Amino acid sequence: MAVGAALMLALLPAAVSAKPVTDCALRDAPFSTESPIVDLLLSPAAKAILETDAPDIFTALPPRFFSTKAPTFAAILNLKALAKMKNLPADKMTALDAKLRALPVTAADKVARCARYDDDRPTITLPKGKPRLLIFEKINGFRDGPSVDAARAAFQVMAQRKGWAVVVSDKGGVMTPALLRQFDAIIWNNVSGDVLTLAQRAAFKSYIEQGGGYVAVHGSSGDPSTFWPWYVDTLVGTQFAGHPMDPQFQDAKVVVEGRSHPIAAGLPDQWVMNDEWYSFTANPRPGSAVIATLDEGSYKPGALAMGDHPIAWTRCVGKGRVFYSGIGHRPATYADPHYVTMLENAVAWAASRRSACPALTPPAG
Repeated sequence: MAVGAALMLALLPAAVSAKPVTDCALRDAPFSTESPIVDLLLSPAAKAILETDAPDIFTALPPRFFSTKAPTFAAILNLKALAKMKNLPADKMTALDAKLRALPVTAADKVARCARYDDDRPTITLPKGKPRLLIFEKINGFRDGPSVDAARAAFQVMAQRKGWAVVVSDKGGVMTPALLRQFDAIIWNNVSGDVLTLAQRAAFKSYIEQGGGYVAVHGSSGDPSTFWPWYVDTLVGTQFAGHPMDPQFQDAKVVVEGRSHPIAAGLPDQWVMNDEWYSFTANPRPGSAVIATLDEGSYKPGALAMGDHPIAWTRCVGKGRVFYSGIGHRPATYADPHYVTMLENAVAWAASRRSACPALTPPAG
C-alpha cells in the first residue's frame, strides 16, 4: 500500500510455509522444570506427570496462561520461574525435574515444539536511497494487541512524516540474510516469546553485528523465562524482571540523562508519563549509553526497586546500533509527544550506517 510519493508501507501477507520447521532451538532439549510450560503441555507424557505430581501448578495462574496455542503465556514461563513466583515447594520441583528428565523426547514432541515457528519468506521490494525499516511483530508469548497496534501506527506515522520506507511482518521467515540486507533497521514491536529458528537467529545476529540497526520497545526485553542468552545478555543487555501490580499503571517521572546523545535531541530534562513500569534482572548501564532513567521516588516500584533505574538506552553490538525502551504498554504512550520524539530520534540514529556505532566514553570520576 503506497502512502504518498516518498513512502511505501506494506503489510506482508501471511504465507504458507513450504515445509514444517525443524530447527527450533529447543527441539532436542530434555524435558525439565526449565522447559517452557507449553512444551510440557504439548507432550502427553509430560502433561500426565504434571497432572499427577503437581496439580497445584494449574491453579497457580488463570487457565488462559496455560493455552498451547501461540501466542501464549505458557511459552514464556517455565516451572522453575513459576515455582519462584508462587512459592511452590523446592523439594517438589526437584522431584518433578527428575521425572521430567527421564522422559524421552519423541519425534512427535519435536514436531510440536517447532510448530509455533515459521519459515515463511515474503517477497519484498523497497525503494532505494532512503531509510528502510522492518517492523517485526512475530509473537509467541504474551501479546497485548492494543499495545502492538498503537506502536505500529506510531512508527508508520513517523515514517510517513520522515519519508521512510516501512514493511511490517509477523513472520520469522523474514529473518534471512538476503531479506535483512534490504533494511537499515529492524523495529521489534513488543515481541514476546522465542520466535526465531536457529538459522533465523544466526541471520539476525549477523545482521546486527555487521551494522544493522535495532529498535525495540517494552515487551521486547525478554520474558520471565528466556531461551536465547545472546538476545538478553548482549543485544538488550538485561532481561525483564517484572512490573508493579498495585497499581499496575502509575504516573512516573522520566528523567533524561544522555543529553549529548542524538536520541535526546528535543526532549525536556524530565516529564511525567503513566505506564506499566518495567524493572530488570540486572542494571543495563554497564556497556550501555543510558538515555533516560525512572525517578523511583515518583512512583511505587515496591520490591522491584532498582535504585539506579535505566528505562531507555543504547548499545553497540559489533557495528550495529541498538536502542531499547521499556516504555510502551499503554497505547496512549505512543501518542505522548516527548516519547514520540525519543522513538523517532532512536529510529533515525539506529538506521544510520554512515559511521560505526560510537564507542562509549566512561563517565568522569
